[in-house]
Amino acid sequence: MAKFQLKLPKMGESVAEATIINWLKEVGDTIEADEAVVEIATDKVDTEVLSEVDGVLVEKLFKIDDVIQVGQTIAVIEIKEERELTEETSKNKTKVETSPTPKIEVKEEILIEEAVVISQSKIKSSYQRFYSPLVKKIAASEEVTQEELDSISGSGKEGRVTKKDILQYIENRSIQPRVIDLPKALPVITSQKQKIPISVNGEDEIIEMTRLGKLIAHHMVESLQTSAHVQSFIEADVTKIWNWRQKVKVDFAKREGENITFTPIFLEAVAKALREFPMLNISLVGDKIIKHKRINLGMAAALADGNLIVPVIKNADQLNLVGMIKAVNDLASRARSNNLKPDEIQGGTYTVTNVGTFGSIMGTPIINQPQVGILALGAIRKVPAVIETSEGDFIGIRYKMFLSHSYDHRVVNGALGGQFVKAVADYLEAWDENREI
Repeated sequence: MAKFQLKLPKMGESVAEATIINWLKEVGDTIEADEAVVEIATDKVDTEVLSEVDGVLVEKLFKIDDVIQVGQTIAVIEIKEERELTEETSKNKTKVETSPTPKIEVKEEILIEEAVVISQSKIKSSYQRFYSPLVKKIAASEEVTQEELDSISGSGKEGRVTKKDILQYIENRSIQPRVIDLPKALPVITSQKQKIPISVNGEDEIIEMTRLGKLIAHHMVESLQTSAHVQSFIEADVTKIWNWRQKVKVDFAKREGENITFTPIFLEAVAKALREFPMLNISLVGDKIIKHKRINLGMAAALADGNLIVPVIKNADQLNLVGMIKAVNDLASRARSNNLKPDEIQGGTYTVTNVGTFGSIMGTPIINQPQVGILALGAIRKVPAVIETSEGDFIGIRYKMFLSHSYDHRVVNGALGGQFVKAVADYLEAWDENREI
């Protein structure tokens, strides 16, 4: 009887494993092609694994919270056509005996054994950190505790602990001098952070952080501990952009079926500035600077639950304004409906966040590691301003906004950080009010 092995698909270059968070189908349930079978979570995004065939789920090889590798079989589906044929030929029989071939049986036994080993491992991947089966195996054999493993600084992509990291830790641990107990009269100074007790009474509500919330919290703290954050601020006059948008937005919506927001206009200016200042389109990994050829702009998008996600516009400098508008609207819409693919939230080289959406006039955003800069767009305000003309100065009503640029002072000095954000402002202020779109 033909069986289809549902495997964890490849979800991007840096995604090697995932955690099962919910089974959408149970053994015996009928499944249609392209129907979701299981929900999984990676360190990038939550998504679903779809069936490629019509059939019946006959076996689940993993449980909720188990960690699986890309390419590993998650479940077994009995193909619908084969199942119907078997049921028809055995309709008048009182007992049906099935015996899979030895080859398939051995393969399934191995898979089940691997699943049991992973699920019974004392070392677990957490919401903050994922560990490969090889790292877990070494940790178990060398009696490395979960606390020790969590303390290891990973040299892999996005801080992941590699085989080299854990072996180096074990080697250093074996030569550490024995700690001698001090007399009780002497105070012992430790660097361990003391937890402050919190009083909770019956009127307080305890809310468990979401998985995405935990990931964001870890990422933000790690960024502040890694980078030397510094900020530059500049005010830009966007009156020309405001008036131009008012003039073209209705006709554009009728023609393209898309709304023009300010975000794609600002992203276009950022992409131009990054071409002018390529040393802000870099990543810092250890003591090595990676200068990116492509400009991939991340745009922070707010979710309904209050969390943020950063979809990435790839090759943003190659898009015209219409293409940028469509890309921004598509990614923002699918971010809110939780339909982003893992590849669409990785590979960013610089990030932009629009704090003005919530009324903030400026902000000090945290850098999205391993990038070295992030730009916050403040709210556009109608303010009185001095306007310089050949006939003299006068006061007029202008639309203005603040641009807040956070950058990593380890590799970006104040001059470069300031020049970059000034270039963005200059592009915005030089907007052509007669521009065709």
